[in-house]
Amino acid sequence: MKTIRIGSGAGYAGDRLEPSLELIEKGNLDYISYECLAERTIAIGQQAKLKDPNKGYNGLLEHRMEKALPLAWKHKVKIITNMGSANPEAAARKCVEIARKHGLDGMKIACVTGDDILPIIDRYADTEVWETHEPLSKLPGKIVSANAYMGVEGIVKALEQGADVVITGRVSDPAIFMAPMIHEFGWKEDDWDLLGKGTMVGHLLECGGQVTGGYFAEPGKKDVPGVGHLGFPLVEVSEDGSFFVTKVEGSGGMVTPDTCAEQICYEIHDPENYLTPDVVANFKQVKFVQDGPDKVVVSGATGKARTNTFKCSIGYKDCFIGDGEISYGGPGCLARAKLALEILKERLELVAPGQFDEMKFDLIGCNSIYWNPDYQYNEPSEVRVRVAGRAKTKEIADLVPNEVEALYTNGPAGGCGAVKRTREIVSVASILIDRNDVHPAVQVYTV
Repeated sequence: MKTIRIGSGAGYAGDRLEPSLELIEKGNLDYISYECLAERTIAIGQQAKLKDPNKGYNGLLEHRMEKALPLAWKHKVKIITNMGSANPEAAARKCVEIARKHGLDGMKIACVTGDDILPIIDRYADTEVWETHEPLSKLPGKIVSANAYMGVEGIVKALEQGADVVITGRVSDPAIFMAPMIHEFGWKEDDWDLLGKGTMVGHLLECGGQVTGGYFAEPGKKDVPGVGHLGFPLVEVSEDGSFFVTKVEGSGGMVTPDTCAEQICYEIHDPENYLTPDVVANFKQVKFVQDGPDKVVVSGATGKARTNTFKCSIGYKDCFIGDGEISYGGPGCLARAKLALEILKERLELVAPGQFDEMKFDLIGCNSIYWNPDYQYNEPSEVRVRVAGRAKTKEIADLVPNEVEALYTNGPAGGCGAVKRTREIVSVASILIDRNDVHPAVQVYTV
């Protein structure tokens, strides 16, 4: 029975590079997929593209591909990634440039487009937004991006055209891992059980080191060896959809039923109905069986017919957040930190009364995570004050970090290490759109 090996090259936009290179070099792979898009990432990419039409792709694309392209070419490993973000065409052209520099003659680099539906977003003005339960037209800021979660279609087309590297924009996370199976095994687009199994492969691989114990690690409770040189996972999958998860021998971390079980629950609202563009997967009967060191056999996933809709992620200009931090240490530091917060509350009410939509006053190490003002804590040796304010304009948001910095000379004794910043916030809204409004397209460049 034919099998292929697929590795996970990244689990998020800023992930490490070394584990993916280790996989390409030592994992006996056929494919490696870099999953690098989050909800807001593509909206931020759209803003970058507006400023420079040659930008908008993942900021680490060049850093990764300088190493990954020549190594993958040498080991005959195909690369699939959504690092194209808001500009897959520019990302592909940049990869062609890198491949030429390294003399990778004959390499085919494809880009998949079609996810950007901003030109037709007005059709959905009356569509309910998941987060607000109000029409899209009532979003409180300017829409800067609208990207549909496409499935495997464009990636499979690119592979059919001989692509060695496939760069996409917004596609579903499992798609960049499942497309090689459909291409290699000839799975039908309506073989729901096989697609359910392929989706499970993708779901286990999409977060990189999470399934090899990275996010799983908890000292004294869930100890993981070698987390400092954590290896990323790979899957060996057969044409009938059976597969196992493992990692490169000698790499850090571990693959166990427990690490896999935590990952399979990640971002799953209903394990019996996991909605993707290609299939509605059912993970309810999934089983993990240890079959040797760092080798877990996975079974039990099924699937049923896909929906007629795609999720669409809308990025819109929401607000500005200004925040500042300052530290107090030594005897009485907690009292001085509390006084600093009282000063800041008074100052911000004086300089901008009623002009912040939301404020947050933290003592990091005491109440910054759980927001519990009644929590009883002992005197620490140091405390860091943090204040953040959300406002409609940058001018108002700037007042927060400026007032924090002013505590150097106008606040309690001994303040130090002040930092300040103001950020424009692109928020995300989600809607459903008709899948017939999305048309994947492929362009292939030959080096």
